[in-house]
Amino acid sequence: MTDAQTPSEDLPQLQVNMQYIKDLSFEIPGAPHSFIEMQGKNPEIPIHVDVNVGNVGANAYEVVLHLKIEALLDGKALFILELAYAGVFTLNLPEEQIHPVLLIECPRLLFPFARNIVADMTRDGGLPPLLLQPLDFVELYRARAAEMNAQQGQA
Repeated sequence: MTDAQTPSEDLPQLQVNMQYIKDLSFEIPGAPHSFIEMQGKNPEIPIHVDVNVGNVGANAYEVVLHLKIEALLDGKALFILELAYAGVFTLNLPEEQIHPVLLIECPRLLFPFARNIVADMTRDGGLPPLLLQPLDFVELYRARAAEMNAQQGQA
């Protein structure tokens, strides 16, 4: 370490400490009849995404990626999958960079693992594996920021 460096410069800026399934639920409410009803049909599959962050220690944060997927056919649920996939991250960054990294980069790192869990759960549930397309966490961050600004403007 040179005189110009500080100890924090030697530390990784972003460290993944652990990843885990915080909550997982999968159900096929109409089975076995729903398997017959969906033959040759393409259900509507809306995907709801949310990211929550909590501080768990000095520079350590839990980031939880929430996915709720409900396959619908003629207004009836074929399957419902809810996943909360979390990671604990240590950040050694300037204060102004922490919030965007927690809500953009950390969920981007978690997403491939959550995507794999979704594919495995649907396949193991007797359905074709649902392969989620990549998510744009930058756009989600911008939408969330715009929503918060609108709420603050109304207050």
